[in-house]
Amino acid sequence: MTEPAQAIRLDIPRPAPEIVKGYQGLATTAISDIIDLSCVMRYVIQPLWPDIPRIAGPAFTVRTPRHDNLMLHAAIYRAEPGDVIVVEAGDDAMAVAGGNVCAIAQKRGVAGFVVDGVIRDIGESRASGFPLFARGRSPIPAAKEGPGEINHTIRCGGVVVNPGDVVVADDEGIVVIPLAKAAEVLKKAQAKADADAKLSLEAWEKSHRSRVDASLKAKGYTA
Repeated sequence: MTEPAQAIRLDIPRPAPEIVKGYQGLATTAISDIIDLSCVMRYVIQPLWPDIPRIAGPAFTVRTPRHDNLMLHAAIYRAEPGDVIVVEAGDDAMAVAGGNVCAIAQKRGVAGFVVDGVIRDIGESRASGFPLFARGRSPIPAAKEGPGEINHTIRCGGVVVNPGDVVVADDEGIVVIPLAKAAEVLKKAQAKADADAKLSLEAWEKSHRSRVDASLKAKGYTA
């Protein structure tokens, strides 16, 4: 872990508001068709309640050690409205956040949590509509001893996340778009989503069957 004097960083780059707004209108499936697969979190990070709304915003990253949540609890008072707090937790046995922490984060405008770890008091966040994505649930609270880090490079769901990267999460999955590529990926993903929306099921079926049959033939299948 970083020395305490350097552990917390607040001056981070963030995408332009119009970039974030654009991603808010895109499903993670549309983005994953465009972006490198190394930017898609593993399925172990799941929405913690059904029909969860999509979130998109700059990553406000947190790293906590095993059985501790101090830095996440500090982060909710330091993140800016619209940020997605992304956490590399030290384990999946003790919850890094509960109902009150989530309620304060929501009140302060945080878009949601994406946690490679566990959370508790899920019913409270579901009732208030605060989006939570994590490995699962645990009723056991973690300690607040530290150490830890805020706004350093972390790994969450198998993906490297840097402060300010664009995070999009919905009920299909979670993608992380590097800040330097955010505008380029957005343009390509929007173009593909628009093209797909104009394609009828009949036209898609015709094209799909043609491609499937061509692949079968190329590999020597005859039935």
